[in-house]
Amino acid sequence: MSDIKYILGSFGDPDEMMHGIEKLQENNISIFDVYTPMPIHGIEAKLGIKRSRIDIAAFCFGITGTCAAFALIYFCAVIDWKVNIGGKPSFALPDFIPIMFELTVLFCAFGMVLTYYASTHLFPGRAPRVMDLRATDDRFVIAVDAHENAAHTLIDSLLKDAGALEVKYNERKYISYE
Repeated sequence: MSDIKYILGSFGDPDEMMHGIEKLQENNISIFDVYTPMPIHGIEAKLGIKRSRIDIAAFCFGITGTCAAFALIYFCAVIDWKVNIGGKPSFALPDFIPIMFELTVLFCAFGMVLTYYASTHLFPGRAPRVMDLRATDDRFVIAVDAHENAAHTLIDSLLKDAGALEVKYNERKYISYE
């Protein structure tokens, strides 16, 4: 049993999986992760996952885009190539609001894509890694770390009592599509 890294409970129904999470938590068994083929409402709260701070990153990328646009426009219109057109001021801010808005959106979009790739380790060209290949299709999988929880038979029975269709012992951290 020392080679076993994860105990995987595979469920066919999201309600049964939620019941399995409750049973494991009632017995103070820590859950490593849960894999589902679709979003499940309320699962983050049940697992104790904190709210994402990705909105703060989006705001920072947007402000960076706005400041970059402002600096570029100011440099081009006032410092580098000052043009007097009909006596209008060199830096007429209302004229440049669309450009600043577009750069705000551009920086935010590219920054969020890079942030998502960095936080999920899903860089282009990397093979996706999942615990159970059916978790991306039609199964709901609860992964329990076997090293943190020594009562393997208890975990097995709790998962089966909750309605698990299958309980597997995974010897590797991930199964690759390769």
